[in-house]
Amino acid sequence: MENLDLIILVIVLVAAFIGGVIARRLGLPVILGYLIGGIAVGPYGFHLVHDVEQISTVAEIGVVLLLFTLGLEFSLKTMRRTGRVAIIGGIIQILSTIALGLVIGLLLQWPLQEAVLFGFFIALSSTMVVLKLLMERGELDTAHGRIMIGILLVQDLAVIPMMVVIPVIGESGWATALGIAVLKAVLFLGGMLVLGLWVLPRVMRRVTGLRSRELFLLAVFGLVLTVAFASDYFGISLALGAFVAGLLISESEYAHQALAEMIPLRDIFATLFFVSLGMLVDPRFLVENLGAVSVVVAAIVGGKFIICSLIPRLFGYSVKTMLYVGAGMFQIGEFSFVLAAVALSAGAMSKYLYDLTLTSAVITILLTPFALGGASLLYKRLSQGKRFARILADLTDTHFSRGFQLSNHVVICGHGLVGRNLGMVLERRSFSYLVIDNDPRIIDTLHAKGVPHIYGDASNPEILSRAVLDKAKVLVITFHEPTATELTVRNALKINPKLDVVARIHFDDEGQTLRTLGVAELVRPEFEAGLEIVRHTLHRFGLTGPEIQYIINALREEGLV
Repeated sequence: MENLDLIILVIVLVAAFIGGVIARRLGLPVILGYLIGGIAVGPYGFHLVHDVEQISTVAEIGVVLLLFTLGLEFSLKTMRRTGRVAIIGGIIQILSTIALGLVIGLLLQWPLQEAVLFGFFIALSSTMVVLKLLMERGELDTAHGRIMIGILLVQDLAVIPMMVVIPVIGESGWATALGIAVLKAVLFLGGMLVLGLWVLPRVMRRVTGLRSRELFLLAVFGLVLTVAFASDYFGISLALGAFVAGLLISESEYAHQALAEMIPLRDIFATLFFVSLGMLVDPRFLVENLGAVSVVVAAIVGGKFIICSLIPRLFGYSVKTMLYVGAGMFQIGEFSFVLAAVALSAGAMSKYLYDLTLTSAVITILLTPFALGGASLLYKRLSQGKRFARILADLTDTHFSRGFQLSNHVVICGHGLVGRNLGMVLERRSFSYLVIDNDPRIIDTLHAKGVPHIYGDASNPEILSRAVLDKAKVLVITFHEPTATELTVRNALKINPKLDVVARIHFDDEGQTLRTLGVAELVRPEFEAGLEIVRHTLHRFGLTGPEIQYIINALREEGLV
């Protein structure tokens, strides 16, 4: 029996690896590869693994570690930085999407509890998928990127109360059971707070004092499992205990080391969890229920797109931000899989709804990259047409037609960290400048300071037409969106072909296109950081300033760093 267990574990890991490699090669999230690997080796696939329960305990550890690292990474500072649109908007999005799921369930004549559960599942988007797409597109620090990350943080936090509700939602007298569950959770959190404030710091201090990486990892892993299974013993979900354990360490000096040590373990165990989920999926379900799956997926995609699009619009963000947020967040996320597994094991929902949820999740995740790419293409075509460009500009800024009395000024496109620093230097030297940005919070700050500004997308030709580019000295593009940067350069040089343009890039192929267009200066942050490291290193070896500068100039010409 022990050999059989080991063989099953090997089969599962190999299936996960092969599925992950295939998904990676196809440019898809590796989670899909793990799920498909599980389907392939499971009882509904090639029957290599018949008893899913044999890896269920290991899979539960994967859930525990997922929620623990979620607690470790949870940051109130990040949520505050994204502002009301993340916190209030995130709550509105979750409640609205739960209502959408309830409506879908009732229209399809599901039991009320299953309709509510389905609302929980579709309220969550995929943090892994969205972050991966934003990083690949270089849009983490854009207005829509910040909004998406902020709302995802709120969604991740919402997993915890959902975990408390799900086990009791199907019970008779559920209101009483829910009240007892909430009371238990509050008492448990109180006990953990005492542990975190007075006991944990002393224990961790003694462990780190031993200066052993292995003992530190063992202590953290032991803490996670102890708190998680203690919460389970007292009738509270494993996930809540794991999340609380992460929160206990998150604000301590040991948080970064704990996260670095636990991520490899988390990834291995979480892989087993997603494979075990795939084993429960019956591929025949999609074929036999193609109509129901199509209707549900269409309702999820359409409904979530509308809800997620309207959130930024309610807070005054541009049409571009609205379109991108809607296209990037309509999928069902990985924590929906966790919730579905909890609900199924608690007997709160049927196997039919479980299969429908997982099938819909896989399809919506597959659609997301294409939807975001399609949204970019659609916006590009709309914003570059004269009529639509004007409409988009008017929708964004009600004072769009105002003029500026500027000359020999700098136009800064994007007022992030780089743009703010440049503006500060220009102010100290009494040079005039104008800012174009599509984040209303930044625009409010500029308005309060009396800095000339235009609210909108800098790649929109109508927006640029109001920046007095014919009299500008320099145009500086500080944001990193390759397509938007190229469009901004093209449209700006149509207005003033002699304009001096400085643009930020991250990859060499972007630079070739922009140089062809006539950009005077390209700045690659990673390249410049590399030059500074070379400069400081050579200085330690006693090279003179002129010698170092000669080497730096040669490297800059060759582009080797």
